[in-house]
Amino acid sequence: MAAGTPLLKDELDIVIPTIRNLDFLEMWRPFFQPYHLIIVQDGDPSKIIKVPEGFDYELYNRNDINKILGPKASCISFKDSACRCFGYMVSKKKYIFTIDDDCFVAKDPSGKDINALEQHIKNLLSPSTPYFFNTLYDPYAEGADFVRGYPFSLREGVPTAVSHGLWLNIPDYDAPTQLVKPSERNTRYVNAVLTIPKGTLFPMCGMNLAFDRELIGPAMYFGLMGDGQPIGRYDDMWAGWCTKVICDHLGLGIKTGLPYIWHSKASNPFVNLKKEYKGIFWQEEIIPFFQSATLPKDCTTVQKCYIELSKQVKEKLTNVDPYFTKLADAMVTWIEAWDELNPAKDSAKLPNGSAK
Repeated sequence: MAAGTPLLKDELDIVIPTIRNLDFLEMWRPFFQPYHLIIVQDGDPSKIIKVPEGFDYELYNRNDINKILGPKASCISFKDSACRCFGYMVSKKKYIFTIDDDCFVAKDPSGKDINALEQHIKNLLSPSTPYFFNTLYDPYAEGADFVRGYPFSLREGVPTAVSHGLWLNIPDYDAPTQLVKPSERNTRYVNAVLTIPKGTLFPMCGMNLAFDRELIGPAMYFGLMGDGQPIGRYDDMWAGWCTKVICDHLGLGIKTGLPYIWHSKASNPFVNLKKEYKGIFWQEEIIPFFQSATLPKDCTTVQKCYIELSKQVKEKLTNVDPYFTKLADAMVTWIEAWDELNPAKDSAKLPNGSAK
């Protein structure tokens, strides 16, 4: 690779959901301009979204989604940032980085601009350690290693499927916490990346996220949210819970920590509460469901795992609310649409990982 060539330049797409002009890209230009962008326009498809000059991009609005997916477009949320997962589906690259349009370049404690994309790539290209916790965090990071007592048999690690980044300034709080702490800002920069242990769930935020599309892409479905649905702001949570269960089953890893972005705008807590209030109750039953979910050994691909999860959702969560029957059906539709747009090659028929 020539000196100065951006990492994975031809192997990564940046997916951005939006309802507005993408002026925020100017700040990201030094880091994003070499890459291809997939912009998923939410809301009114007749509105013109302006993209700064010099970026290589394709833009899809609701009319495009309906045209490409036909009846299966029903699985893609409307009037909600969950629509971003359509970008994951139409991408042809190995890696995806997704970011919200109110996220700007953060600075590290020395005042240097943080290249969030570069850090995500480093996270994805180094192994994860989900089976034994390393007290120096990521042992593959510069200046770190495995500590005394770490089993040598586990030091090879496992492939990293997901890199989950964090935020300075506006934290990713739910509505009740926003209402109690309206002025709270995150100023703590923690210079650490760690693997989330096997068997541990986490709240995945979609505004600063990267993943290996070939390893885990079909599990990154952001559910049915927004217009016509009884819940919102749980799109990334749902994808995170499903993805973590499947990664644990297939022997894949998820990292969280660096990189940070600067989250510039706090959303309205009263609007958020209206979107979240059912989810706040439901999650007390959803999370135990995922904590106890197991997948059969013959589920050796992400698609097989996801279809099996959809069956369990329908069987065990429909009693929480009929919405979960509709969501389970949408999960199946999502996989069908994914496979139509991403037909399996001979090599792709091989398992994504080995069931544990």
